[in-house]
Amino acid sequence: NPALTNLLTQLVTVSSLPLKGIENNFATDSSGFSTCRFVRWYNKKYGREIDNREWVKCHVMCGVETKIISSVEMSGWAANDTTYFVPLLERTTQYHTVKEVSADKAYLSHKNLKATAKANAVPYIPFKINTAVPKGNNIWAEMYYYFMSNRGEFLDHYHKRSNVETAFSMIKAKFGDSVRSKSHIGQLNEVLCKVLCHNICVIIQGIYEFGLAPTFGAEARLALKSGEK
Repeated sequence: NPALTNLLTQLVTVSSLPLKGIENNFATDSSGFSTCRFVRWYNKKYGREIDNREWVKCHVMCGVETKIISSVEMSGWAANDTTYFVPLLERTTQYHTVKEVSADKAYLSHKNLKATAKANAVPYIPFKINTAVPKGNNIWAEMYYYFMSNRGEFLDHYHKRSNVETAFSMIKAKFGDSVRSKSHIGQLNEVLCKVLCHNICVIIQGIYEFGLAPTFGAEARLALKSGEK
C-alpha cells in the first residue's frame, strides 16, 4: 500500500521522541536490504552480461548514544547517498536538538555542510585527499582547516559515525537483512517496519537503562499530522 510508506516513515520519527532529551549527537549512513529480484546489465569491461540480486537502500540518521533512528528515507539501489542528507537532517532537527552530525566522505558537499551549520550543529565529515584549499570565510573553510590542523580531535567526533553502522547491524541481526515482498512499494514498507521495530526495542531498553516513562501525546500527534501534509 503506497499510503503506508509515508505513515511508516513518520512513525519512525515519532518513536524516537521519548529519547530526544538524551540524544544530541547524530550520525547518518545508508545500508542495503536484498530482495528477491535480480538486475542484469552489460559489463563493458568484461564484455558480458552480469546478473546480481537487486536491493533497496535505507538511509537513516540515528542518535549515537542509544542508536535510535530519528529519521529514515527509502530508495532504490542506485540512489546517491548525499542527496538524502538534508531531508534526514531537517526531519531530525524538527523534533531533536542537534549539536553535531557525523558522516563519511560520501556526504561531503557544500550543501550538506551549510544545512548542518544552519541547524546550529557541527558537521564532522572528513575531507577528501584532493580537496582544494578553500578561500573565504564560510563553514566549508572553517571545517577544512579544523580537519587539517586538529585531525585527532576531528576524528574523535567523526568516529561516532560507527554507531549508525551498529544500528544497522542491530536491525539486520534481529529482523533480517532481506525482504520477502515482491513489489517495490512492499519492499520499502517492509524495511520501514524493521526500522520501526528497532526503535521500539531501543525504547524498551531505554526504560531500564535511563528510567524512561515514554508517553506519546500531543507532540506525537502533531508529528504525524505534519507528515500527512
